[in-house]
Amino acid sequence: MSSHLESEIREQPKVLQRLLEEERTNIEQVADAIRERAPKFIVLAARGTSDNAARYGQYLFGTANSLPVALATPSLFTLYKRPPQMDGALVLGISQSGQSPDIVSVLEEGRRQGALTLAITNVPHSSLSDVAEHTISLLAGTEQSVAATKTYTASLMALAMLSTAVGKDSQRFQALQALPDLMTEALNLAPDTIEAAERYRYAEACVVLSRGYNYATAYEIALKIKELTYILAEPYSSADFKHGPVALVERGFPVVAIVPQGEVAEELVELLRQLSENRAELVIISAQRDALDLAQTPLRLPADVPEWLSPIVAVVPGQLLALGVTLAKGLDPDHPRGLRKVTLTW
Repeated sequence: MSSHLESEIREQPKVLQRLLEEERTNIEQVADAIRERAPKFIVLAARGTSDNAARYGQYLFGTANSLPVALATPSLFTLYKRPPQMDGALVLGISQSGQSPDIVSVLEEGRRQGALTLAITNVPHSSLSDVAEHTISLLAGTEQSVAATKTYTASLMALAMLSTAVGKDSQRFQALQALPDLMTEALNLAPDTIEAAERYRYAEACVVLSRGYNYATAYEIALKIKELTYILAEPYSSADFKHGPVALVERGFPVVAIVPQGEVAEELVELLRQLSENRAELVIISAQRDALDLAQTPLRLPADVPEWLSPIVAVVPGQLLALGVTLAKGLDPDHPRGLRKVTLTW
């Protein structure tokens, strides 16, 4: 009998398709409101897995919509009572539950200051949506496993749809429509990935590397490895990794790398060649043969996924890798120790 976690990982293509079919009209209306208000910058507020989705939003809205994007510091609003000026901003909160008081406080203050406010949540009638002028629903259904999977990729999809609608870009929307099938293709390798993960059941630490749009993917895969397998997994931009942390790598040290097709591929492959020469244990998520050939554990992605959409697909092998190690260690993938489904922070 499969776990809730595995079922929810496999459910993700249907969730993406549902968003495309049922939330597009609402997202286009939200995009109209954004264009009318013409915000000068975006403030993204989130915690945990949703914060990793916000990292994707930084790259997405910066490249596609030419907007500066900042990640909010919620303690300025709650603990220090010193919120920054957000006049002229789009203040966007991302929360699966829509309940965390600190994220609600950021949108509350943004609205008080006259900023445009938007909630992206899986619970449309929540505290977060109550304080926001607009809400985008993730339509992911109940997520029973503590570790978020389908709500994470749904958050990325919602951000991608919103960015595309703001830019009124029909070609980019066509690319979005291909994502459910591309994710299904990635899931077809699930049994092989889960089996390959057994190799790492005794690992104690690893690093997870990528860059650009998939900086978010590195953070999210590292989070899944930590919360499910209890292995210390540290995420890095490949550029930052060269500035010191590369000294960690010795013979047999596990390095998980996400190498999308696009602007960052050449630099990532060159770094991985160097790590291979140092006898690192490479787990590589990619569609590129030159990257996969360096790996002890190659995890193949579908070819020709646009780089700006690649995080939505590239996270899937990482989710399956974390699931496989969890099962190999005899742990409960649905109930990691010390965690609850809804975490409230102030």
